[in-house]
Amino acid sequence: MIEDREDAIARLLPLVRRIARRIARLVPGTDLDDLIGDGCVGVIRAVDAFDPALGPSLEQYTRRVAVGAMLNGVRRLDPVSERVRRVIRIAERERYALAVERGALPTYGEMTARHPALVRARTEAHRGSPLSLDAPLPPESGCAPTGGEDPADAVIASADRLRIRAAIEALPQRQREIVIAHYFAEQPLRALSDGMRVSPQRVSQLHVAAIGHMRRTLEPA
Repeated sequence: MIEDREDAIARLLPLVRRIARRIARLVPGTDLDDLIGDGCVGVIRAVDAFDPALGPSLEQYTRRVAVGAMLNGVRRLDPVSERVRRVIRIAERERYALAVERGALPTYGEMTARHPALVRARTEAHRGSPLSLDAPLPPESGCAPTGGEDPADAVIASADRLRIRAAIEALPQRQREIVIAHYFAEQPLRALSDGMRVSPQRVSQLHVAAIGHMRRTLEPA
């Protein structure tokens, strides 16, 4: 029995390495060796707790346990608590759902009125995030801009944003919902078919039509 256990663990280690490499690509700043170490602990737990009578194969069960162990390791490295992240996630999901319904993103002021804990959560998230010397300071930092941006560039960028927003608002409702959900809520096109009650092919057709419509609208006269 011990030999079977050791053989099973050894056989599943390549699976752990593949999962670890994938998570390392998706989550910047993670250490591959740490992910593999957490995954190996998950493999041992999975092999010891596996019950073939429950249905899933050992490989399927181990994949779930190993991924969970690796993600728990990633969460331990996050200086921002899971409670804070949860408040932000809930508010963001609601914000993008309202955007799909209305055709425009609600302001953070409106979301703060709906979720009073959002202000503190966003502040704690910014405090826990590493500061980059190349990135702009967050609005909550209270530091005034230095004026280094070219005013002409700022005016052009603002005008472009207004033109794009007007082009999105001019789209038919379904095309507008797809553009907002895909480009602002970062939802995959295939994931939109269930909510819209159409096939993935139809979502793709509406997406292509929306992009073509916006290009014609935004083309200089």
